[in-house]
Amino acid sequence: MERRAWSVLGTGAAAAGAAVTYATWVEPRWFALRRVDVPCLPAGTRPLRVLHLSDLHLVPRQHRKREWVSGLAALAPDLVVHTGDHLADQEAVPAVLQTYDRLLDVPGLFVLGSNDYFAPVLKNPLRYFDDSHRKVEELSPVRLPTADLVDGLTARGWLDLTHRRVELDVAGVRLELVGVDDPHLELDDYASVSAPASPDAALTIGVTHAPYQRVLDAMSADGVRLLIAGHTHGGQLQVPGYGALVTNCDLDKGRVAGLSRWWPGAGSAPSEQAPADAAWLHVSAGLGGNPYTPFRFSCRPEATLLTLRPVT
Repeated sequence: MERRAWSVLGTGAAAAGAAVTYATWVEPRWFALRRVDVPCLPAGTRPLRVLHLSDLHLVPRQHRKREWVSGLAALAPDLVVHTGDHLADQEAVPAVLQTYDRLLDVPGLFVLGSNDYFAPVLKNPLRYFDDSHRKVEELSPVRLPTADLVDGLTARGWLDLTHRRVELDVAGVRLELVGVDDPHLELDDYASVSAPASPDAALTIGVTHAPYQRVLDAMSADGVRLLIAGHTHGGQLQVPGYGALVTNCDLDKGRVAGLSRWWPGAGSAPSEQAPADAAWLHVSAGLGGNPYTPFRFSCRPEATLLTLRPVT
């Protein structure tokens, strides 16, 4: 082989090695705070600051992540919403509660994800391209201490929104909130809490771990005007200039992370086609991932400060 060809191969191998190193050791620890405005409150309502956390997937030794998340309390949000997958280790509950400690002094609510029930396992990453694959409960018999997590969060005042519909006064604004158990494990039963949006609330918010279309459709049909979800990890590995390859659910890749619009039957229609009464949908790219696949590329781990503002 000519020297030039060897040089090209060597350069390519070095570039690939650098990309793998970056995706394994740099970006997963490069946490980002996103700030997003959502015009979803009635005119004359004061703005609300909602901190959206998701997919912590905590292993106790992850001290940098724990310190960064703990520091988010300095934002002084009016409400914290956590969309699940807090755990990634059987011994993680005390570390999770310690990490959230100052945030637990803020009004908050949560739902659970699949990795709050079942321990992470090594999987073929190609399975994420097909949502018909076996899911974690079929791969791992190891249960996580879900009850300890729920008890610890609720003891500090956070609300378990699993299959519940409640109204809360948050910083002087009346909110209605409705949530479901994890749709990825097909534990969701939205029908048990379905109801028209409360006329007494300034806003009805729907909370789910995995943003499956059946849940988004049902909630938005009931008048939910802000949907909050996680689970996708933003695709976890994105191709620059193209975006995510997968969402790990039936949500279209155009909505894999960030703010978009949703309405019943939206499917893969772009947000530009949304009717005037469409809901807002915020999907978090999350803070972590399965410890057996700790990769991030062009998709930094994140938390989001949502500022809910009046419609103009």
